[in-house]
Amino acid sequence: MLTLAASDMTSTMKALNAGLSMEGVTMYLFWLSTVAMGAGAFYFWLQRQTVAKQYQTAMTVAGIICAVAAFHYWRMSGIYLEGVASLFDDNGQRIAGATIKQFPTTYRYIDWIITVPLLVMEFPLLLNMGKKGGSLFRNLVVAAMVMLVTAWVAEESPTGGQQWWTWYIVSCAAWLFIVYMLYTSVSVAMQSAPPSIAASLSTMRLFVAVGWIIYPVGFLMALSGSNGESWREVLYNIADVINKVFFGLVCYQGVKALEEKKA
Repeated sequence: MLTLAASDMTSTMKALNAGLSMEGVTMYLFWLSTVAMGAGAFYFWLQRQTVAKQYQTAMTVAGIICAVAAFHYWRMSGIYLEGVASLFDDNGQRIAGATIKQFPTTYRYIDWIITVPLLVMEFPLLLNMGKKGGSLFRNLVVAAMVMLVTAWVAEESPTGGQQWWTWYIVSCAAWLFIVYMLYTSVSVAMQSAPPSIAASLSTMRLFVAVGWIIYPVGFLMALSGSNGESWREVLYNIADVINKVFFGLVCYQGVKALEEKKA
């Protein structure tokens, strides 16, 4: 145990030599994202009792999304830190020509496969659709899984190759289908929702339609080589905090505004 802790400390001290380099900034963003996700989870769970009973599940789900992400970001931080530490020798000098060999891609996709279906679940939950929302939920979840699995296959394919581009395009098409569903089926359901809930749902749709654009853009950063892959991680980290924590805050804002209006 002590040996493992000492090893972790050594890796951390080595990694800190990265300073404000591309790798260093990326590492710090992993740490910040871990804290942001953890704080988001606690906040949403604490606020759960302050909203109407029919919306408490939505707040529970928002907290679960952030909690799962916090755990995975903690794991991803460790993987990336080890990669940064490998760039330096025992004297803290950067090794000429050294690059990060391994990125936490697997953990990131495991996280998304768990959290993205929960994210799209928030729409039927806020609309209180009950069993009537089953079809919408299934369509959104299936599209989300297609988007994520095909993107993962693309990530594991040779960068820039035919398979890489093919699965990337399929993944983008699945995302566009999700956007289509949100601006058709969800729009119809929103017409009977309270104004504050409808306003939150409109903003939440923008997270998916606009905020998710960062992911396909970040994916393309891999074409720029090792430095591009670090840029990809930066974009993914920023996007995850926005699309999980801030997404949940908008959800909470609509529910809370409804409660205040009733009071």
